[in-house]
Amino acid sequence: MEFIVVTGMSGAGKTQASNILEDMGYYCIDNMPSAMIPYFAELYLKMPGRTASVCFVIDVRGESDFLPLLSELNTLKSKGYRCRTVFIDCEDRVLINRYKETRRVHPLVTLKNISVNEALSLERQMLLPVRDKADYIIDTSALTSSQLKDKLMAIQNSSRTGSLVITCMSFGYKYGIATEADLVFDVRCFPNPFYVPSLREMTGLQQPVKEYVFSSGQTKEFLNKLYDMVDFLLPLYAEEGKTQLTIAIGCTGGKHRSVAIAEALSEHLRGGAPNVITVHRDIVKKFIGDK
Repeated sequence: MEFIVVTGMSGAGKTQASNILEDMGYYCIDNMPSAMIPYFAELYLKMPGRTASVCFVIDVRGESDFLPLLSELNTLKSKGYRCRTVFIDCEDRVLINRYKETRRVHPLVTLKNISVNEALSLERQMLLPVRDKADYIIDTSALTSSQLKDKLMAIQNSSRTGSLVITCMSFGYKYGIATEADLVFDVRCFPNPFYVPSLREMTGLQQPVKEYVFSSGQTKEFLNKLYDMVDFLLPLYAEEGKTQLTIAIGCTGGKHRSVAIAEALSEHLRGGAPNVITVHRDIVKKFIGDK
């Protein structure tokens, strides 16, 4: 039996993740007190017709201290259960916009009578112990629903096979660096399709832009060296016990060079790694003034 604990920032997408996991066959329980988790596991194991996996969704509504949660998860692991923790995170500015758009109230605003900014800061402090120990961290700041689903499916496959979950991400430096990345490569030194009028409003997903990007001998040489480096590093990360790796490729606007190179890296990695996800963080941002 496998248990997945989904926790993280309020408004980051825990409910959406729970719905996706439920569609994937998990029995999902929202906001069960962590002290009850081992007792539930024992009872659930004896139930006829039970599903193979359980998802617990836990947040600040029911937990004032997350250290006991870590203790209860260790108890499950000591009994031989597979147990993974997925932390759903999001940038504060995006969370604030989501609260404005949905007119929802952060739970700590009401409980503590504080501002949204203070609530987010307090929540991060409360969640820090479990975030530090999480098996997987998913930043939903720039994720679509389908990309979140892809990540959760990759986590499910990783749990069964023991392989790394690898995310290849393109981004634009003008919108900020990819803070969640483990490895970052700057490709702004290569020829830029933005300055070719016929390619400017295309993206690195389209063939003319790909052909332009990879027409440069320097880009081809870089890509081969990148393949060699990543192929060398992946077994070392896996041996260390790492469960996820994010490789970020950045250009100026995040639409042309970084997209084409991230796609090529993803295709290369899929030849030997089953859990590869591709995310283009800034590809949908407007083209006006972008490079």
